[in-house]
Formats: sequence, C-alpha cells, structure tokens
Amino acid sequence: MRRGSTGSMVRLSRLGVVAGFVVLAAACLPLADLAVAGHDPRAALMRMGRGFLSPDFGAIEQILRALALTVAFAVAGVALGGAAGLCLAPFYRLWPVRALAIAVRSVHELFWALLLLQVFGISVWSGVLAIALPYAGIFAKVLSEMLDEADPRPAAWLGPRVDALTRFLWARAPLAGPQMASYALYRLECGLRSSAVLGFVGLPTLGFQLDSFFRQGDYGAAGAVMILYVGLIASIRLWMRPRLVLGWLVFAAVMLATVRTPPMGQGALWRFLSQDIIPAPLRQGDPAGLLAWLGTLMQGAILPGLVATLIMAQLALVLAGAVAFVAQALIVPRVTGRAGAALGHLVLVILRSFPEYMLAYLFLQVWGPSMLPAILALGLHNGAIIGHLLGRQAAGLALRADAPRGLTLWGWEIVPRLFGNFVALCLYRWEIIIRESAIMGILGIATLGFFLDDAIGELRMDRAVVILAATGLVTVGIDTLSRAIRARIGAGHLRVAGPEGARPAPGPAAGG
Repeated sequence: MRRGSTGSMVRLSRLGVVAGFVVLAAACLPLADLAVAGHDPRAALMRMGRGFLSPDFGAIEQILRALALTVAFAVAGVALGGAAGLCLAPFYRLWPVRALAIAVRSVHELFWALLLLQVFGISVWSGVLAIALPYAGIFAKVLSEMLDEADPRPAAWLGPRVDALTRFLWARAPLAGPQMASYALYRLECGLRSSAVLGFVGLPTLGFQLDSFFRQGDYGAAGAVMILYVGLIASIRLWMRPRLVLGWLVFAAVMLATVRTPPMGQGALWRFLSQDIIPAPLRQGDPAGLLAWLGTLMQGAILPGLVATLIMAQLALVLAGAVAFVAQALIVPRVTGRAGAALGHLVLVILRSFPEYMLAYLFLQVWGPSMLPAILALGLHNGAIIGHLLGRQAAGLALRADAPRGLTLWGWEIVPRLFGNFVALCLYRWEIIIRESAIMGILGIATLGFFLDDAIGELRMDRAVVILAATGLVTVGIDTLSRAIRARIGAGHLRVAGPEGARPAPGPAAGG
C-alpha cells in the first residue's frame, strides 16, 4: 500500500489485492455448506454423461419452438431495453436518471421475472420486461460512456445556437454508432442466456424444456437441448447481422403473438402497487409496528441470506479467478498449439454459453442442494468469460521474434503483462457474481433469493420487495467497493479490444 504520486489516493498492490481475496475466501471455507447431498453422485453423473453423448432429437418440434421463443424473448427484451437506454444515455449525468438506471440494473432478470409474474402472469410482458428493465439501466450507462468518449470536435463545430437534440443526432451518435452496434450484439448474447433461464420460472423458453426433461429423467432430450443452445450462442454473429435486425424484430413479434397467456384477475397491477407491496403494519393501520416488522424480517431473512450470499460469492470469485488464470493460455496457439487452442476455444464457449443458473441446476442433479453446485457453476462460467477475454488479449500481444513458446511464454510473458487486466476483470465480475449468488436461492440454497422466493410463494409481496431492495443495495455497495479498489490499482476504466473494436469488459458497466 502506498500514496499516489499525483494525489492523496492510497494505491494498492495488485498482488496484495489478490492475496487479500484469497485469504478472505479461505476464511469463508469453514462457514460454507459444501456437503455432497446427492444419493449417488457418480451414478447420476454417468447417466447424464450417457444422455449428453447420445442426444435424443425425438422431441425436436417442441425443442425448436422453445428455441425460437428463447430468441424472440431475447430480441424483444434487448431491443426494448436498448431503446430505453439510448433515450436515457444523453441524460445519464443527471442524478435522477443515474439513480433510476442503477436501481433497475442492480436487480437480476430472474428476480424481475418473479415480481412481474405476480402482475402479468405467465405472459409475454413478464418475460420481455424482465430482460428489458435491467438492460435499460445497463445500456444507459454504457452508451453514455461511449457518447462521452466520442470525438467532441464535430459537436463543438456546430456552435452554441444548435439545440442539444440536433447536436446529439448529428454530431455525437453517428461517431459512437459502430461501438453501440457492436455492444448491442454482445448484449443480445447475454439476452439469450437470460431468456433461456426465464424458462425455469415458467416462461416457455429453453430452460422450461430442460427442466421438464430432467424431471422426466430424459437426459438424451436434455442433451439435445444443450447442443442446440450452444450452437445458437456460438453462431450468433452469423445469424444476427445489422441488415437483418428488422426481420428479427418481426420474427420476435410473430413468435411472441403465439404465446398463450392464462387470464389474470382484473386490476392486478393496481392491487400490486397499492396493496401487495405496502408493508403489512402500514396496510393494517399500525405504523408503530413497522420497525418491529422490519427487525423481524432483517433477523429472520435478510441477514442470514446476506451472509450466505457473500460467502458463496467470495468462494466463487476466487474459483473464477483460478479458472481464468489457467484458461487465458488455453486459446493462445503459441502456448497450446493450434489443436490445443481450438479445443480450448470449444471448452470456453461451452462454459460461458451456459448461464450460471443452468449450470448450477445441472450440478444440483449430481451433488444435491448445497453451496457446492452453485460455487462450481459460478466459478466455471465467470472464469471462462474472463479467461476468454484475457486469451483474446494474449493472442494479440506484440511479441519479439525470438519469444519462447508453451508454458515459458505463458509464465514469463503473458501472465506478467496481463496481470493488471486479470485483476481488473475479476473485480468487474465481483458485482455480477454477487447478483448471481443471490438468485441461486431459487434453487433451494439459503441465499437472499431463497428468502425472496419463499416470500413470493407465500404471497407476502411486501416482504419480497424489502428483500429485493436489500439485494439491490448489496449489489450497489459491492459495485462501489469494486470501483474504489480498481481505481487504487490503476484500472478504474477497462476496455477490452476485440475483432469488432473496443468493447466494455463484462462487469457493472456491461452487465452479465
């Protein structure tokens, strides 16, 4: 730890930060529930493996419909969120806009879906808004950064008499347009993952089919779902082109129009806003009992859920870092050879394509309900994302003509040169891992999502909203802490250069 040369900010050693997180994870280990609760994990793993190696496409009709609806929900949700984010981006400096964006993006899509289901039921709007609301906040932040970084000279040349809208449309937006389009494609990939996961709460996407096949023990059909899903993610740059956007929007509208919605009672939205989410003491005319009500909720749900969420997230973050540290070399041909790099790409694509929730669901079938499946899922998924981004940077490093190959290159050239980015990317993913740890409670693990799901199941929406607010506050707090640490290690603003240009690293700025 040392003082910065240009100010009073305390500088932190990157190695010291990594060591601190590892020590904290070691302290969390005795407190974590890592028990193997499955009846016969080895037999379950063998059954799943046989099913995945011999996929059964017999139910291809219903799988393809779920696949098409997964795309439709993602396209509609990302388009709506992107449009809202684009409208908010020019005003992101205003604190009401910034606060609104932070509030909506700090809540995971799955939590939004659970709330929206109480208002709209199993409907198109529940799925589309569950994606669009948090994505609007993410788009607003990222697009505002892109606009700020655009060359200011054309806008200045227009002169002071030109109004702000004209200045934005003709001088700022066109310069940031290519980056915005590239980011929208990346966000659609995230939207496909979110859309698939929404099936686990009842919407007709791939997650619903996967859950159904697992409940029936039909691992062959589950394998077919997973193969098609990985193919969908891996080929996104082939089937989603700028000139095809309008066609995909029409496709999404047509597909979503075929979804049948069970009828909801009249006035569900008004009842939700005016009665359901009002704390019980206030609703019953006893404002004096509000503090006692909050204390009971805090003691019985929020604090135990928060402790479990933080423990799980800490262990998952360190595991993700370990996976990324090794995985960054897997896709570099000079380290692993062409065949090894191709295999590394395949492994990382599979791990980062599957949403962490879906991976945790699979692992839960093997090891039973404990923190172990969730930690493995979070560590592998996030580690694969960080490893992919670092590997892409490593492959583009300028090396001397006589640079070594293999592990010598990795250990003595790549690791030292990319260590700063490695630490920064892990810190970026920290806030996301917190959000993802919270939703693991829906699978039965006692994180904040467990208590939220329990409150919704009991139709105690007032409790659910308070737990949701606590989850959002924790996420914002971790995001703030992460940014403070990144600033002190000299990585406050990280961008990852890809084939399509600079793109925000996945993290608070870029979301899941």
